[in-house]
Amino acid sequence: MTQPRKLQSISDFDQFASEHNAFVICKHSTTCPISAAGFSEYTKFADETSVPTAYLFVQEARTLSNHIAEHYSVRHESPQVLFIQDGKSVWTASHYDITKDALETNVQ
Repeated sequence: MTQPRKLQSISDFDQFASEHNAFVICKHSTTCPISAAGFSEYTKFADETSVPTAYLFVQEARTLSNHIAEHYSVRHESPQVLFIQDGKSVWTASHYDITKDALETNVQ
């Protein structure tokens, strides 16, 4: 298992995405209790998966958060997880739908 990588800029994200064919990214708001719950579920998943994982704090990386939403044609939400495979968002979840079980079921 690898540690989730913290992303802070578009260039961080572009490098991470170029290194992995499939990965999970989590967009987390540090001021929202719902986001804290989702981020906790994401980290439980990240601790046990072999799929590369990354995260960003929306308050610190708003430009990156918006870039990801635009790049993958998904509506921005926070918290939000995206499973990216072959350059496309193949699964996304937000708010209380972010659970370790949901991640394990949808991320292969």
